[in-house]
Amino acid sequence: MNNFSFYSPTYFVFGNERENEAGKYVKRFGGTRVLIHYGGGSVLKNGLLDRVKASLSVEGVTFSELGGVVPNPRSGVVYKGIEICKNEKIDFILAVGGGSVIDSAKAIALGALYDGDFWDFYTGKQSVEKALPVATILTISAAGSEGSTGSVITHEDGMLKRAANGDALRPVFSVLNPELTASLPDYQIACGVTDMMAHVMERYFTNTQNVEITDRISEAVLLTVISEAPKALANREYDALANIMWAGMVAHNDTCGVGRDSDWATHMMEHELSGLYDVAHGAGLAVMFPAWMKYVMKHDVMRFAQFAVRVWGCEMDFQHPEKTALQGIERYEQFVSSIGMPIRFSQLGAKAEDIPTLVKTMGLGENTLGSFVKLTEEDIRKIYELAV
Repeated sequence: MNNFSFYSPTYFVFGNERENEAGKYVKRFGGTRVLIHYGGGSVLKNGLLDRVKASLSVEGVTFSELGGVVPNPRSGVVYKGIEICKNEKIDFILAVGGGSVIDSAKAIALGALYDGDFWDFYTGKQSVEKALPVATILTISAAGSEGSTGSVITHEDGMLKRAANGDALRPVFSVLNPELTASLPDYQIACGVTDMMAHVMERYFTNTQNVEITDRISEAVLLTVISEAPKALANREYDALANIMWAGMVAHNDTCGVGRDSDWATHMMEHELSGLYDVAHGAGLAVMFPAWMKYVMKHDVMRFAQFAVRVWGCEMDFQHPEKTALQGIERYEQFVSSIGMPIRFSQLGAKAEDIPTLVKTMGLGENTLGSFVKLTEEDIRKIYELAV
C-alpha cells in the first residue's frame, strides 16, 4: 500500500425530504448571497426548485438563479455564472441537479475568484487553490461529484472535454434524497450505474500491491450496485435507490482509491467520445471499459481473474487464468447490456472513421495515458478499434 493523505470533509444530509433543510445548511456554512444553479425543466416541474428557494427564504438567505446546464456541461453557461457571481457579489453556489450541474457549479466557483479565463484550470495552466463554497442537492446518482474534488467541462470552442481537480472544489455539504431519483428514465439510472462502476474500476485495476482493504471495499461497492440496479429499474424501490445513491458517492470520493495508484485512461478516452458525439458519459464508459480491459488484461491477468471471481462469481481456472479473466469481462458486458447500456461504437452512433480524430484531439503526442498500462497513441487507437 502507498503512503496517502485522505481528507473528505463534505457534510452529507441523507434521506427523504432533506432538501427542505437546504437553507439551514447554507446558512450554517456561511452563505448569504447564493447562486442556485440547475439544469432543465425537471426541478421546476417537480417543485424541487420552489422547495429549495422556500428553505433559503425562511433562513433570510438571498439568491439568484441560473439554469440551462446540459449533459456534458458547456463553457457558455459557466461564463454566464461567473458574470452573475462577480456582478451580484455571490458568496455561495448551490447546485440542484446531477453531476453535470455540480461540475458546472464548481467551474463557476473557480472562475468567480479568478481574474483570467476559468478554462485555465481545465488545461493545467492554473492549479486549483481557491473557489467559492459549493453545496449540492443531488437528483441523479452517477458522477459522485457531490463528494469529490473533480469537475469536467466541455468547451464549446472545439468541443474539448477536460477536467479540473482540487480540494477547494469538494462540496461543503450535499443533500442526498433517493426519492429525487425515482422519476428518472431507466436510461439515466443505467448511465449512472455504469458511471459509478467505472469510478471504482479505474481504481481497482492498479499496479499497487497489498491493497486488500480497498480491493474489498471496491468489490463491495460493485456487488451492491450489481444487486440493486435491477431493483431500482424494475420498481424504483426506495432502498435500492438509496444504496445506489450512497454507492455513487463512495465510488468517487476516493474511499476506494486511497493507498493505491489509479488509472483513468478509460475516462480520458471516453471524454473524447462524449465531446465529439455528445453521448451520455455512462454510456460511453460502457463501451470503452470492456475494450480497455481486453487490451490490457495480460498485463496482470490475476487481477482480472480476481475481479471475475470476487465480483462476477466466476469459477477460477488455475490452469488457464486468462479464461477466467475473459469470463469476468464478458459478464461485465452482459450486465451493462442487461440494464440497457451500449457496448459497441455503433450503438453510440460513433464511427470507426472518426478514430484518428478521437486520438488526435486527445493531444497526447509523445506522452502516455494511464498508469496500469501506459498507453501510447497507437495503443489508444487499437482500444478504440476494439470498441467498434
